[in-house]
Amino acid sequence: MTRHYPGRGSGTPILTALRNLSFQVNKGEFVAIVGPSGCGKSTLLNLVAGLDRPSEGSVALNGVQVSGPSPSVGFMLQKDLLLPWRTVVRNIEFGLEARNLSKAQRRERALQELKRCRLTELADRYPHQLSGGQRQRAALARTLAIDPGLVLFDEPFSALDAQTKLVLQRSFAAMIASSGLTTLLITHDLSEAVAMSDRILVMSDRPGRIVEEIDVGLPNREVPMDRLGTKRANEIIAHLFHALHIDERIDA
Repeated sequence: MTRHYPGRGSGTPILTALRNLSFQVNKGEFVAIVGPSGCGKSTLLNLVAGLDRPSEGSVALNGVQVSGPSPSVGFMLQKDLLLPWRTVVRNIEFGLEARNLSKAQRRERALQELKRCRLTELADRYPHQLSGGQRQRAALARTLAIDPGLVLFDEPFSALDAQTKLVLQRSFAAMIASSGLTTLLITHDLSEAVAMSDRILVMSDRPGRIVEEIDVGLPNREVPMDRLGTKRANEIIAHLFHALHIDERIDA
């Protein structure tokens, strides 16, 4: 698929964010996408989520062409976007309010996800009373509560401190693995891509294309830190470092 955007103002050239981009994610697979800043990674997620439409080509989920937002797709961004006037449990219920569920059913589902994300004791607190890590876990609980077939992550750990990031990576990885969710992750963190995914797609500079596909080939996806201690992980990280020309960008 290809995505063009019109130029700003008369005579401004058309911007091509993505060009001839094609890939497939298998059921239950965790795929990470890495690439230079501005290469169209977030545009790609918006297209998959149905928040945008390709200029050429199409996006399909389970063989059905995407024409708009789907209730079977969960989308988690860098910011948790919790509603400040709602308690944590009411935030988790928010995504269920468009479903044909009773109030009691929504509350039961929300409490189940809070338990899975280890937030039960914080159910009646408001977002401003939570730490950054707790807010991200609440955002994940809200995402999982809708029982999605596909979860999209756009840099979900980028705003967290290093220690909290490692804790949440393990927590998220374990929950995703246990639930068998199909997952697409965008990240600038090469270690994170290797630690959490089954497969890594490498994008080019804009207009973004898939220029390489790497099979991670490591067990224990639910325990990211165990993976990072392996020779294979270090080899992939070093390869990605050079594939993305990071050393050249630092020197520039």
